[in-house]
Amino acid sequence: MAGQEERARHWQYAGLPGVDLLRARYVRKTFRQHTHENFVIAAVSEGVEVFHHSGADRYAGPGALALVNPDTPHTGRAEGPEGWRYGALYPGPALVAEIAAETTGIRGAPGFTVPVVDDPVAARLVHRVLRATEEGNALAADTLLRATVTRLLRRAGGALPARPVRSAGARTAARARAVLEEGLDRPPSLERLAAALDTSPFSLLRAFRDTYGMPPHTWLTDARVRRARHLLDAGTPPAEVALAVGFVDQSHLSRHFARIVGVPPGAYQRGRKNVQEASGALVVLSRA
Repeated sequence: MAGQEERARHWQYAGLPGVDLLRARYVRKTFRQHTHENFVIAAVSEGVEVFHHSGADRYAGPGALALVNPDTPHTGRAEGPEGWRYGALYPGPALVAEIAAETTGIRGAPGFTVPVVDDPVAARLVHRVLRATEEGNALAADTLLRATVTRLLRRAGGALPARPVRSAGARTAARARAVLEEGLDRPPSLERLAAALDTSPFSLLRAFRDTYGMPPHTWLTDARVRRARHLLDAGTPPAEVALAVGFVDQSHLSRHFARIVGVPPGAYQRGRKNVQEASGALVVLSRA
C-alpha cells in the first residue's frame, strides 16, 4: 500500500436504517479490547488485520472476512508495518435474525461460529454494499446486504449457544455491572465495589473477567463509549457527552472513542447528521 496515511469514514445511510458502515485504512491504529452491540462483518482488501478473539489471535488478509458477534470482546491491529485496508458492515441482531429466518435453517439466535472466513465473493459483496450507499442506491444496498448476510450465515453461521445458568460468581459480576452502568460518571474503586457486593476484590475481578471477558475497568471504558455513541446519535455535543459518560474532557473522550470506534467523536457524529438530514427523502438514484 502506497504511503502511510491513515483515514477512516464511519457513517450510516438512510436506506439501511440501523446499520453502521465503515471504510478505513489503518497503519498504526490499535483497537483496544471492546465489544459492539451489532454484528461485525469486516472485509479486508489489503494487508492483514490481527484481532484477539476467544482466547487467540485471528488473522484476516485480502479476501477474508472478520466476523464478530454482538457483545463479544475483541481487539484489532495490523500484522505488519504496511497496515491494512477494509470495509465493514454492522447489522443489528434483529436484522440478522430476520434474514436468518427467511433464508437459512438456523434454529435459535443466529450468529457466526468462526471468527475468520476466507471468501473473496462475500468480501466483494461487502464493498459493493458500501459503494451502493455512497452512490445513494438504496435498493442495491439493501439487496446486497441481505445477500452478504445470507451467504455468510450459510457458510459460517449457526445457532448461538444458550446462556448457561448463572453461577454465584456470574451473579456477582452482573450486580457489579449494574452498579457501574448506573454510575458511569462516578465509578467506585474495585475495593469499594467488592465491599458493597460482600466479596473480595480478587474474587470480583475473576468473576467479572470470566463472565464478560474483560476486567471491570476495561468494561467501564467500553460502556462509556457505547453510551457516548447513543448521545452523539441524539445530537449531543461531544464536550457535553464527555462529561455525561465520565470522561475528564472532550480530548479524553476522543482518545478512547477512536481506539474503539475507529474515528473521533466529531467525525462519527457528522456521519449521523447526514443520515438525519436525508431521512425525509427516498434516495434511490446514484448521485453520479
